[in-house]
Amino acid sequence: MSFVGARPDMPGYADKLEGDDRNVLKLRPGITGPGTLKYRHEDEMIAEYVAQKQKEGDTRDPQDIAVEYNDTVIYPDKVRLNCYYYRHYSFIIDIKMIFCTVLGKKMEYAGEVI
Repeated sequence: MSFVGARPDMPGYADKLEGDDRNVLKLRPGITGPGTLKYRHEDEMIAEYVAQKQKEGDTRDPQDIAVEYNDTVIYPDKVRLNCYYYRHYSFIIDIKMIFCTVLGKKMEYAGEVI
């Protein structure tokens, strides 16, 4: 394990990776990383999505709605960020990510604020 790297996925998700996305499996797992920073409030984001879908009349089980959001939005975006991290590793960026994690700050990364 390292300080910065891809967070381990839930069982079964790594099996879904294809092509260049499989490069994220070469990364050492980390305590923090770009996906961790961007989705530090993941539970709240999922809860808001579920509430919005229910407000729109979606009658599915809330867990099914949450899994849908994770599978179609959050997980693919984390893979994208981790692939970018794999291709653009920088010790200085790692230090910034550690400080942003500890201080609860955002940073610019891969052309967006995470």
